[in-house]
Amino acid sequence: MKKIIWIIFSFSSLIILISGCIRQEFFLLDDSNATVESINSIVNSNNKFAFDLYNKYRLNDENIFFSPYSISSALAMTYEGAKGETAEEMKSVFYFIEDKDKMRSSYASLYNIINKKDKNYKLSTANALWAEKEYSFLDDYFDIIKKYYGGKIKNMDFIRNAEKSRIFINNWVEDKTNNKIKDLISPGLITSSTRLVLTNAVYFKGDWFEKFNEENTKDKNFRISKDNIIKTPMMEYVGSDAKFKYTEDNNTQVIELPYSGEELSMLILLPKNDDINLLEENLNINTLLKWKEELKKQRVDIYIPKFKFETKYTMNQDLKEMGMPIAFTSSADFSGMDGIHSLFISDVVHQAFIEVNEEGTEAAAATAVLMKKTALKPGISIPVFNADHPFIFLIQQNNSGNILFMGKVNNPNK
Repeated sequence: MKKIIWIIFSFSSLIILISGCIRQEFFLLDDSNATVESINSIVNSNNKFAFDLYNKYRLNDENIFFSPYSISSALAMTYEGAKGETAEEMKSVFYFIEDKDKMRSSYASLYNIINKKDKNYKLSTANALWAEKEYSFLDDYFDIIKKYYGGKIKNMDFIRNAEKSRIFINNWVEDKTNNKIKDLISPGLITSSTRLVLTNAVYFKGDWFEKFNEENTKDKNFRISKDNIIKTPMMEYVGSDAKFKYTEDNNTQVIELPYSGEELSMLILLPKNDDINLLEENLNINTLLKWKEELKKQRVDIYIPKFKFETKYTMNQDLKEMGMPIAFTSSADFSGMDGIHSLFISDVVHQAFIEVNEEGTEAAAATAVLMKKTALKPGISIPVFNADHPFIFLIQQNNSGNILFMGKVNNPNK
């Protein structure tokens, strides 16, 4: 079997993976136009993107972990400023719904649900926009981000203090993820050309509804492949009367492990024949929904490894290949942000952390979309004004156009 691949993404109709923000006062966003149908559409869009992105990453033997909700949220805020073909490509990649009013209200509704109080677990999300203080953005764009995405707007001095700005933003991310996501934006990504950085930070911590007994955890074999077997701490939940939602077919076993409060759960998909390639090739939203419908509570003896790891992705090439190349070029149209065709996406970075043990799960993720000022678009030549021959000139009053002086230069040396 290939090296084991762990991934968590949004499976329920209310929560789309793990989202978070620590020590922040939340207020309800405007979700008045949201309907159950539109919220489900947003969830479905996010889940489709999750599978698409997973298929990009599954072709190597590394662990995988990312938050599709974090990525989609950051790019949804970016999409709000996109126009024309740039917007169409982004909508296609992220499956954004056609009705923007319902899309906005649905994102607001999910934000409100995720950040609700009185939970048996920690789950929250936070957005922020970091804008170059000397660059003119449209008030309407910022208003949409604040009203529907809860995005805090912070003016920065990217032109003169790019590195200081980078550290400030990274500290915000670290704070909002309970110190789990550090140095999201690497040195050199923010430069004097950066005009806007959009960030989403997420955090989750929940105890198992049925905790594993640490005394039962023992080092056991784990088959990375037929010829590569390692020892790893394996948690056990054996011989209990507790029941878990479980199903299986000829190739796959599926179990759902709920967290305290039973509002969130981890779903584990285990190939029976050690061939995870077969499972991956047949994994999509339809097969997932089929398995979820077939889950039935029953007694199950459970063995799963403890694990803890971090991942980091630079997503530029991935998103281009998935269908939105224009956004990363000087042909990008983000005029909904500034009223002109002057911005493009320079980088999209995503970082995630997860730890699973006997008590439960802690996970965090963050996404940053960096936008820079573009050069002139291809095909637009720079005018050359070379006054090396006789010319006429005049001096006028600008407001009225009144010509005060007029003349001609035949020989500037006379």
